[in-house]
Amino acid sequence: MIAISGFDLRITTRSSVNKIGNSDVAVQEYHTATIHAVRTKMTERFSFSARPSRAYVADTIALIMFFTTTGIINERFIACMSWDDVMRARLLGAALMVPVGRPYGIWRDWIVTHAKPTRTSQIMWDSLALLSFQVPIYGAIIALSGATGGGLLRGMMGAAVMMIVLGRPYGAFLNFIRRFFGLPPGGKKPMSLKN
Repeated sequence: MIAISGFDLRITTRSSVNKIGNSDVAVQEYHTATIHAVRTKMTERFSFSARPSRAYVADTIALIMFFTTTGIINERFIACMSWDDVMRARLLGAALMVPVGRPYGIWRDWIVTHAKPTRTSQIMWDSLALLSFQVPIYGAIIALSGATGGGLLRGMMGAAVMMIVLGRPYGAFLNFIRRFFGLPPGGKKPMSLKN
């Protein structure tokens, strides 16, 4: 008998008949195993709309962790912003990443569906997804944080270069965080649209 309870696979088997004297005594052994493959398969099988909070949290955490680090590098060393401006930009960036994390995850998954299975194609489409979604948002963040004129232009150009270079590493990092949360990686179909 197989019964699925949550994400645990419970397997009950009639395993042996012990002979005690002249009588047969049937003994059932109950085996319970939690199998990671079952958890992954069930997560993929059910609509992601059943677990939107987990996908939202995973995508948002990935975005905040990855781009807080890279944003500091760009703002301080490429855009030449002061540490105070960098701090304001990162705080504003983190606040704006909360509502943007999941929509970007869905956008990226949709864009990456156009990629061929080759490494070059995957790199190109991941970079395009990041560039097209994040650079306009990033420009608004650093403009609101005090960057003007040449600093704003350098910051946006630096961000564009960074998005091209970091597109695939961020895609891999996003998939890593999703796996950590027990979610399937994206790129086949927007997770919220899976049947």
